[in-house]
Amino acid sequence: MTATNTDIGKTYTTKLLLREFASRGILVGVIKPIETGVIDGYAADGEELLACAKECNHKLWSLEVEDIVPITYELPAAPFVASNNIPFDLKKIQIKIQEMEASCDLVIIEGAGGLYVPIDENTMMIDLITYLKATALLVTHCSLGCINDTLLSQKALQERNIPHAVAFNCKESDKSFAIVSEPYFLKTNQKVLKVNEDIVKICDVLYNL
Repeated sequence: MTATNTDIGKTYTTKLLLREFASRGILVGVIKPIETGVIDGYAADGEELLACAKECNHKLWSLEVEDIVPITYELPAAPFVASNNIPFDLKKIQIKIQEMEASCDLVIIEGAGGLYVPIDENTMMIDLITYLKATALLVTHCSLGCINDTLLSQKALQERNIPHAVAFNCKESDKSFAIVSEPYFLKTNQKVLKVNEDIVKICDVLYNL
Protein backbone atom coordinates (compact mmCIF):
# COMPACT_ATOMS: atom_id res chain seq x y z
CA MET A 1 0.00 0.00 0.00
CA THR A 2 1.60 3.22 -1.17
CA ALA A 3 0.40 6.67 -2.19
CA THR A 4 1.31 9.77 -4.15
CA ASN A 5 1.95 11.63 -0.89
CA THR A 6 1.09 11.67 2.80
CA ASP A 7 -2.50 11.94 4.09
CA ILE A 8 -3.91 10.52 0.85
CA GLY A 9 -5.81 7.69 2.55
CA LYS A 10 -3.54 4.66 2.81
CA THR A 11 -4.76 3.52 6.24
CA TYR A 12 -8.40 4.14 5.31
CA THR A 13 -7.98 2.10 2.12
CA THR A 14 -6.03 -0.63 3.89
CA LYS A 15 -8.89 -1.18 6.33
CA LEU A 16 -11.38 -1.46 3.48
CA LEU A 17 -9.15 -4.01 1.76
CA LEU A 18 -8.76 -6.04 4.95
CA ARG A 19 -12.52 -6.23 5.43
CA GLU A 20 -13.24 -7.06 1.79
CA PHE A 21 -10.62 -9.81 1.56
CA ALA A 22 -11.79 -11.20 4.92
CA SER A 23 -15.37 -11.31 3.63
CA ARG A 24 -14.09 -13.74 0.98
CA GLY A 25 -12.82 -16.16 3.61
CA ILE A 26 -9.20 -15.04 3.30
CA LEU A 27 -7.19 -14.82 6.53
CA VAL A 28 -5.73 -11.33 6.39
CA GLY A 29 -3.01 -9.49 8.28
CA VAL A 30 -1.30 -6.13 8.11
CA ILE A 31 2.08 -4.56 8.80
CA LYS A 32 3.00 -0.88 8.79
CA PRO A 33 6.81 -1.13 9.04
CA ILE A 34 7.36 2.48 10.11
CA GLU A 35 5.09 5.11 11.63
CA THR A 36 6.26 8.64 12.39
CA GLY A 37 4.46 11.24 14.47
CA VAL A 38 4.05 8.77 17.34
CA ILE A 39 3.58 10.82 20.52
CA ASP A 40 3.89 9.19 23.97
CA GLY A 41 4.02 5.78 22.34
CA TYR A 42 0.60 6.11 20.69
CA ALA A 43 0.74 4.99 17.05
CA ALA A 44 -2.60 6.22 15.71
CA ASP A 45 -2.46 4.38 12.37
CA GLY A 46 -1.12 1.26 14.03
CA GLU A 47 -3.95 1.18 16.55
CA GLU A 48 -6.55 1.50 13.79
CA LEU A 49 -4.91 -1.27 11.78
CA LEU A 50 -4.57 -3.51 14.84
CA ALA A 51 -8.27 -3.21 15.68
CA CYS A 52 -9.27 -3.92 12.09
CA ALA A 53 -6.91 -6.90 11.76
CA LYS A 54 -8.29 -8.47 14.95
CA GLU A 55 -11.82 -7.90 13.70
CA CYS A 56 -11.00 -9.63 10.40
CA ASN A 57 -8.81 -12.52 11.57
CA HIS A 58 -9.49 -14.35 14.85
CA LYS A 59 -5.96 -15.78 14.84
CA LEU A 60 -4.56 -12.31 15.53
CA TRP A 61 -6.39 -11.74 18.84
CA SER A 62 -3.18 -11.69 20.91
CA LEU A 63 -1.28 -9.14 18.81
CA GLU A 64 -0.09 -5.82 20.19
CA VAL A 65 0.43 -2.62 18.23
CA GLU A 66 4.19 -3.30 18.18
CA ASP A 67 3.44 -6.35 16.03
CA ILE A 68 1.73 -4.11 13.48
CA VAL A 69 4.15 -1.18 13.67
CA PRO A 70 7.61 -2.45 14.69
CA ILE A 71 9.44 0.87 14.16
CA THR A 72 8.12 4.24 15.39
CA TYR A 73 9.48 7.78 15.65
CA GLU A 74 8.09 10.84 17.39
CA LEU A 75 8.82 13.50 14.77
CA PRO A 76 6.15 13.63 12.02
CA ALA A 77 8.63 13.59 9.16
CA ALA A 78 10.24 11.24 6.67
CA PRO A 79 11.86 8.30 8.52
CA PHE A 80 15.32 9.51 7.42
CA VAL A 81 14.75 12.77 9.27
CA ALA A 82 12.64 11.41 12.13
CA SER A 83 15.29 8.81 12.99
CA ASN A 84 18.27 11.11 12.49
CA ASN A 85 19.33 8.74 9.70
CA ILE A 86 19.49 5.58 11.80
CA PRO A 87 20.17 2.67 9.41
CA PHE A 88 16.94 0.88 8.53
CA ASP A 89 16.58 -2.48 10.30
CA LEU A 90 15.18 -4.59 7.47
CA LYS A 91 15.67 -7.81 9.42
CA LYS A 92 13.26 -6.57 12.11
CA ILE A 93 10.64 -5.94 9.45
CA GLN A 94 11.20 -9.33 7.84
CA ILE A 95 10.72 -11.09 11.17
CA LYS A 96 7.43 -9.28 11.83
CA ILE A 97 6.16 -10.09 8.34
CA GLN A 98 7.08 -13.75 8.77
CA GLU A 99 5.32 -13.87 12.13
CA MET A 100 2.22 -12.31 10.57
CA GLU A 101 2.32 -14.68 7.60
CA ALA A 102 2.17 -17.66 9.96
CA SER A 103 -1.44 -16.71 10.79
CA CYS A 104 -2.50 -15.30 7.42
CA ASP A 105 -3.12 -16.09 3.79
CA LEU A 106 -2.52 -12.49 2.74
CA VAL A 107 -0.57 -9.67 4.41
CA ILE A 108 -1.00 -6.01 3.45
CA ILE A 109 2.10 -3.88 4.03
CA GLU A 110 1.35 -0.19 4.41
CA GLY A 111 4.16 2.20 3.56
CA ALA A 112 4.85 5.68 4.91
CA GLY A 113 4.18 8.63 2.63
CA GLY A 114 5.01 8.15 -1.04
CA LEU A 115 7.41 6.01 -3.04
CA TYR A 116 10.40 8.30 -2.72
CA VAL A 117 10.14 8.97 0.99
CA PRO A 118 13.66 8.32 2.36
CA ILE A 119 13.88 5.66 5.06
CA ASP A 120 17.61 6.04 5.61
CA GLU A 121 20.57 7.31 3.60
CA ASN A 122 20.46 4.39 1.19
CA THR A 123 16.82 3.31 1.18
CA MET A 124 13.62 4.78 -0.22
CA MET A 125 10.15 3.38 0.38
CA ILE A 126 10.06 2.02 -3.17
CA ASP A 127 13.20 0.01 -2.38
CA LEU A 128 11.28 -1.81 0.35
CA ILE A 129 8.56 -2.79 -2.14
CA THR A 130 11.19 -4.09 -4.53
CA TYR A 131 13.07 -5.99 -1.83
CA LEU A 132 9.92 -7.70 -0.57
CA LYS A 133 8.80 -8.52 -4.14
CA ALA A 134 5.41 -7.09 -3.29
CA THR A 135 2.49 -6.06 -5.45
CA ALA A 136 1.63 -2.38 -4.98
CA LEU A 137 -1.63 -0.51 -4.71
CA LEU A 138 -1.04 3.17 -5.46
CA VAL A 139 -3.63 5.35 -3.72
CA THR A 140 -3.90 8.75 -5.35
CA HIS A 141 -5.97 11.86 -4.70
CA CYS A 142 -8.69 13.39 -6.87
CA SER A 143 -7.90 17.08 -6.51
CA LEU A 144 -6.26 19.28 -9.13
CA GLY A 145 -2.75 17.98 -9.82
CA CYS A 146 -3.61 14.31 -9.50
CA ILE A 147 -2.74 13.60 -13.15
CA ASN A 148 0.86 14.69 -12.63
CA ASP A 149 1.17 13.04 -9.22
CA THR A 150 -0.35 9.76 -10.39
CA LEU A 151 1.71 9.50 -13.58
CA LEU A 152 4.98 10.22 -11.77
CA SER A 153 4.33 7.48 -9.22
CA GLN A 154 3.18 5.04 -11.90
CA LYS A 155 6.34 5.72 -13.89
CA ALA A 156 8.47 4.95 -10.84
CA LEU A 157 6.66 1.65 -10.30
CA GLN A 158 6.89 0.72 -13.98
CA GLU A 159 10.62 1.42 -14.09
CA ARG A 160 11.10 -1.05 -11.23
CA ASN A 161 8.79 -3.61 -12.88
CA ILE A 162 6.58 -3.58 -9.79
CA PRO A 163 3.12 -5.01 -10.53
CA HIS A 164 0.59 -2.45 -9.38
CA ALA A 165 -2.93 -1.07 -9.50
CA VAL A 166 -4.19 2.48 -8.95
CA ALA A 167 -7.08 3.58 -6.75
CA PHE A 168 -8.46 7.12 -6.52
CA ASN A 169 -9.48 8.25 -3.04
CA CYS A 170 -12.04 10.91 -3.88
CA LYS A 171 -13.30 13.04 -1.02
CA GLU A 172 -16.44 15.17 -0.81
CA SER A 173 -14.43 18.28 -1.69
CA ASP A 174 -13.13 16.69 -4.93
CA LYS A 175 -16.25 17.46 -6.99
CA SER A 176 -14.17 18.79 -9.90
CA PHE A 177 -12.44 15.43 -10.53
CA ALA A 178 -14.99 14.27 -13.12
CA ILE A 179 -14.42 17.46 -15.13
CA VAL A 180 -10.74 18.38 -14.74
CA SER A 181 -8.88 15.08 -14.26
CA GLU A 182 -10.94 11.94 -14.87
CA PRO A 183 -11.36 12.57 -18.64
CA TYR A 184 -7.60 12.21 -19.13
CA PHE A 185 -7.46 8.81 -17.44
CA LEU A 186 -10.49 7.56 -19.34
CA LYS A 187 -9.14 8.84 -22.67
CA THR A 188 -5.83 7.03 -22.08
CA ASN A 189 -7.64 3.77 -21.26
CA GLN A 190 -6.72 3.69 -17.59
CA LYS A 191 -9.10 2.12 -15.12
CA VAL A 192 -10.57 4.72 -12.79
CA LEU A 193 -11.21 2.71 -9.65
CA LYS A 194 -12.48 4.75 -6.72
CA VAL A 195 -11.81 3.63 -3.18
CA ASN A 196 -15.29 4.39 -1.86
CA GLU A 197 -17.15 2.85 -4.80
CA ASP A 198 -14.99 0.09 -6.22
CA ILE A 199 -13.27 -1.70 -3.34
CA VAL A 200 -14.56 -5.07 -4.61
CA LYS A 201 -13.08 -4.42 -8.07
CA ILE A 202 -9.84 -3.16 -6.54
CA CYS A 203 -9.47 -6.39 -4.56
CA ASP A 204 -10.19 -8.41 -7.71
CA VAL A 205 -7.48 -6.56 -9.63
CA LEU A 206 -4.92 -6.95 -6.85
CA TYR A 207 -5.71 -10.62 -6.39
CA ASN A 208 -5.03 -11.28 -10.07
CA LEU A 209 -1.79 -9.29 -10.41
